[in-house]
Amino acid sequence: MKVALAHDFLREYGGAERVLEVLHEIFPDAPVYTTYANLDAMGENGKRFKSWDLRPSWFQKFPFANQLLSPFRIFAPLMFESFDLSEYNLVISSSSATHLAKSVITRPETLHISYIHTPPRFLYGYTTSFNYKKRWWTRIGGEIINHFMRIYDFEVSQRPDILIANSKNVQSRIKKFYRRDSVVIYPPVDLESIKYRVLGIKGKKKDYFLVLSRLTRGKGVDVIIEACARLGLPLKIAGTGPELKSLMFKVKSENLNNIEFLEWVSDEERIKLLQNAKALIVASEDEDFGITSIEAQATGTPVIAPASGGFLETVIDQKTGLLYDGSGQVTVESLVEALQSFDSQEFKIDDLLKNAEKFSKERFKKEILDLVDKNLKNYG
Repeated sequence: MKVALAHDFLREYGGAERVLEVLHEIFPDAPVYTTYANLDAMGENGKRFKSWDLRPSWFQKFPFANQLLSPFRIFAPLMFESFDLSEYNLVISSSSATHLAKSVITRPETLHISYIHTPPRFLYGYTTSFNYKKRWWTRIGGEIINHFMRIYDFEVSQRPDILIANSKNVQSRIKKFYRRDSVVIYPPVDLESIKYRVLGIKGKKKDYFLVLSRLTRGKGVDVIIEACARLGLPLKIAGTGPELKSLMFKVKSENLNNIEFLEWVSDEERIKLLQNAKALIVASEDEDFGITSIEAQATGTPVIAPASGGFLETVIDQKTGLLYDGSGQVTVESLVEALQSFDSQEFKIDDLLKNAEKFSKERFKKEILDLVDKNLKNYG
């Protein structure tokens, strides 16, 4: 059986790339077709993909490709349609918030399964890292382009034989926007690796709260900073992104000595930070899934999260964390209230670990292979 993988692009390392890694573990000989690959921009994480058979599109050689990747997403379908996948029996595409890997063209005899992290957020009114509405000319141009891209996104979403949603939350979006049924397979969390790194999990927690996230619009890190500032709570922020400088400026200008920026951290540091934190705090708007909340629970750390989106599937209120503000728009006041009530809550490590087990990498691999085995016999 010849297998190919298709992924939006490789320039950042997040949940979508972690899923791609495990898909590659399942099919280690599969080439990866993508619009663009810049492993150096991924820092230390780029080393994970150095030995892979990466096959970028024609856009890879385009002048200033790295700077033009975001605006050129309107041509992503053309990039994926340029690939010749006629030799493969199975193609698994991985489509996320910005590009359209699911638009690859396959033979009728080829089984095409598309893993949907979410329908493109910028097309359907969800918060994204790029705010094209802040200037009138980009707002007008963006709305016109997005109208035609929504039409095309619907059309190419009919191409895959099977759609996989990364959560029930995303499954409902797929039904709404694509009018298709989908199978839910939760993203994989490398629990064994976390267990290997975690020592003395039942030890006393340290005094700080933790943010572990890309620092982009919609992640609500500004809300978390304001809430912790009001209460004088120690907060460590691990992550990088376009909002880093503005957030650091806010903290410095307001002399918030209880807030510490750690920027990029290694996997080892990441797990240690999670293990020792009193709680992981998240304030994302319309979170697709929320894989970091599972990693926190796997280290024995509860999660303080909005009562909306994917967190309703990953955090058990009052048992593995606190869910607050189910209105869909997180406020400083609602988070302050949750933080004030947090210290009175007791969380059992066994409950946290048991909930995390539902999202293991082994479970993900089994469900993917079972889906392939069940449907591949009807193709080829």
